[in-house]
Amino acid sequence: MTSSKKKKKAILLSVSAAVALLAVVLDRITKSLAVKYLYDIDTYPVIEDVFHFTYVENTGAAFGILKDSRWFFMTVSVIAIVIIAAWLVKYGSEDAFLSICLSMVLGGGVGNMIDRVLYGYVVDFIDVRLINFAVFNIADSFVTVGAFLMIIYLLRDLILQSRNKKNAPDVGGGSENGGDDCNDGGDGGDDSDDGDGGDGNGGEVGEHGGE
Repeated sequence: MTSSKKKKKAILLSVSAAVALLAVVLDRITKSLAVKYLYDIDTYPVIEDVFHFTYVENTGAAFGILKDSRWFFMTVSVIAIVIIAAWLVKYGSEDAFLSICLSMVLGGGVGNMIDRVLYGYVVDFIDVRLINFAVFNIADSFVTVGAFLMIIYLLRDLILQSRNKKNAPDVGGGSENGGDDCNDGGDGGDDSDDGDGGDGNGGEVGEHGGE
């Protein structure tokens, strides 16, 4: 690996680590504030019946899915975190945007994992009541946005690859046509040889006539 590639890899790893760390720090700070100010009052309406801060202890996955499955989600989270971290270290320098998306997912996963290890539940507090949505937190937001951007990016890449294959010239077909043209040219050469042969015979006849 050249020095420029090593430098690029180091920069992208640093950026990825910074994004993941930012997700964890923001998640821990906001959850601490939620526990401090929302635990006793349950909910605080920023806009009545539209947007609230509501304290919830979630024993399931993101957005309250599959409650009371702590050990299952801890196991899945650990496996996902290890796989994403390993991918970022090994292949992160090959695709900057994908690395950022995975770093967001990684940071969100670590944020919620800390809650499960320390408390046995995840603290949620963002309550969008206008659409009757599940209460969630900053870590959930990082995971969701990162995963969404990654899916869009991969779908776009697949579409572009498919279009490039359709627009690519048929190299095989061109070679076959070229071969046919060469064969036709060879036939023309044979015709020329036949013509020379005819001239030679004509010369012999002329000589006999002279005699």
